[in-house]
Amino acid sequence: MLYHEGPDQRDAPFKMDSQIRRRLTLGFVSNLIGKLGSSFIQLVQVPVFLHFWSVPLYGEWLIVNSIPTYLSFSNLGFGSVASNDMTMSVAGGNREQALIVFQSTWWLIVLLCGACGVLLAVAIYLFPVAHALRLSIISAQDVKWIIFYLGCAVLLGQVEQLLQAAYTCTGRYAYGNLIKNCISLAAFGATIMAVALHQGARVTALVFAAANMGGTVLLARMVRRDVPWIKFGWEHASFSEIRRLAGPAIAFMGFPVGNALNIQGSLLAVGFALGPVDVVIFGTSRTISRVALQIVQMVNMTFWPELSSASGAGDWPLVRALHRRACQMALAIALMIVTTIIASGPWLLNHWTGGHVVSDRPLLSILLLVVVFNALWSTSSTLVVAMNRHQKLSLYYICGTSVTIVVTYIAAVRIGLYGAAASLLISELVMNLYVLPNSLRVSQDTFPQFFASLFRLPSQLPWKRT
Repeated sequence: MLYHEGPDQRDAPFKMDSQIRRRLTLGFVSNLIGKLGSSFIQLVQVPVFLHFWSVPLYGEWLIVNSIPTYLSFSNLGFGSVASNDMTMSVAGGNREQALIVFQSTWWLIVLLCGACGVLLAVAIYLFPVAHALRLSIISAQDVKWIIFYLGCAVLLGQVEQLLQAAYTCTGRYAYGNLIKNCISLAAFGATIMAVALHQGARVTALVFAAANMGGTVLLARMVRRDVPWIKFGWEHASFSEIRRLAGPAIAFMGFPVGNALNIQGSLLAVGFALGPVDVVIFGTSRTISRVALQIVQMVNMTFWPELSSASGAGDWPLVRALHRRACQMALAIALMIVTTIIASGPWLLNHWTGGHVVSDRPLLSILLLVVVFNALWSTSSTLVVAMNRHQKLSLYYICGTSVTIVVTYIAAVRIGLYGAAASLLISELVMNLYVLPNSLRVSQDTFPQFFASLFRLPSQLPWKRT
């Protein structure tokens, strides 16, 4: 066993194998690189585009660019659940089952993405998109091609997610994630080069799509070389596997829906209740408060493949240890960042908005409390998500966020922004009351021992060699 613990020693100190600690460290670093890369893209693209393009052209580019993002739902969650299932199968010593899942899901995603591509082409051919969006700088014909090119790039991303699963299931999550981040940066670099060469929006979109296509082909060839037992055929594909994974896959889509309800729905509720000025105050304060969740998400993504692998191998002491460590790290990070934001948040908000948004420390404090509760249950829920046991979790999340929107509106009308912010605690409390007992039951843990582990310093650091 990789975790050295007796069957009745659930409160023993953490003692993880050096390989697991190394994978966790590399996984976190790769996620950090990815986050820095996406932040770099967001920071650089605005001044570069505005330097070479006019403001109206860049504005219309942003509008058109937002449409294909909805195609990211095209794989219906099959990429994520297939990755979990493959990781658990390989950990259990069953590569043949992992190959069956890979080929079955591969063809399903290819067919779904192909169908979405055809429907997209037909829709933009028949529908006057430019007129509907009231665009005047980019020609109507170019708008159609830009949406098609960018849509193809999004669909290729769904294929890449499954290709990454080949690395994840073999304990090389960090490597696969790093490759994907490099592909994203390369595609961005190609796009920036096209803009710097004074190319228009249509050519820029084509370059971006071509770069992503090249990256997908390269990733497929690397998977074939690095994981030779992964084969791109159909002799192992099975429709019964698709039916088996359909429930978890469709349930997985509840998380982006719940996130949209949680973030956008609450803003709409505040807008209807109080007006656009309060929406700006509420939205900017919440954006700053959620900085901690970005780091917590990196912790979740790092521990995710290890939880799948440990559960697939039936190593429940290791599952329990990973779950405790992940929650401990997430809470520690959240509390540190929350403390920093409480102290510097008003100053940061004032400078970020150029003084246009008045800082409100009590409002920010309430929103930061919401973040702490969210950090605990979202990290704990990674355990059941990694094991494809998230159907009820997804339903609870959608119901909780839906009820919260209604309460947010009522609280905003009667109390104001403070009431709207406090109402967000409802869904977080509901999720904690459901998630924690469920995760402890799955990991065969008890609440007193789990709670005590949150305040116990680990005996071994992730980067310390043995």
